[in-house]
Amino acid sequence: MKQLKTQAIILSRINFKETDRIITVITPDYGKLRLIARGSRSLKSKLAGSIELFTTNEISFIKGRGEIATLVSGRLDKYYPDILKDVNRVTLGYELLKDINRHTEDRVDKDYYYLLEGTFALLGDLSFSVGIIRVWFILRLLAMSGHGPNLSSDIYGHEMNQDSYFSFDIEKMAFYTDPNGKFMADHIKLMRLALSSPSGLDVFRVASADKLGGDILPLLIMMRDQYL
Repeated sequence: MKQLKTQAIILSRINFKETDRIITVITPDYGKLRLIARGSRSLKSKLAGSIELFTTNEISFIKGRGEIATLVSGRLDKYYPDILKDVNRVTLGYELLKDINRHTEDRVDKDYYYLLEGTFALLGDLSFSVGIIRVWFILRLLAMSGHGPNLSSDIYGHEMNQDSYFSFDIEKMAFYTDPNGKFMADHIKLMRLALSSPSGLDVFRVASADKLGGDILPLLIMMRDQYL
């Protein structure tokens, strides 16, 4: 049978039988796949190094008649060891893997793979704030899923005044002017920047990013829980 090759990121791993694992991966070419990695839990397995979390890998696999394909070979491409040096980074890394796995179908767009790859690059650099990485990831995930907030106008379709305070309507996914609101134009600007930055790096150049990101993170989590 023909072997297929692609890049892959491990989303989850489940022990199977004595020495096997069933892994779920996301790829840029074949969407989301479930693969059996035979013998990968044995000490001498050549597959073990290519099914580690927080890595990108080049894999070869064979499709079977059922839903689970067979992993034939794997080669480590990129590893992000600094993620494991910080418990907050590890915790967020697991959360993001679960988010991608839970909120994507098998025929998922390649952009989800590149979102996760880009997030690993940020998490693997200890100079980048975990909170801002989370803000950027959730906003990008919402937008890619078709549930991004309206940041161009308020709930009435009007331009938002730079000097006003705002609240957010979760049903309409838009802001509205509110003298007692918790958000200002700078919060909205940061969200716009996060949505327009494919790598997320632009967000970290904002001097007050940590403070602004901390303010909007609970709102973004509410959006995610409501629509994803």
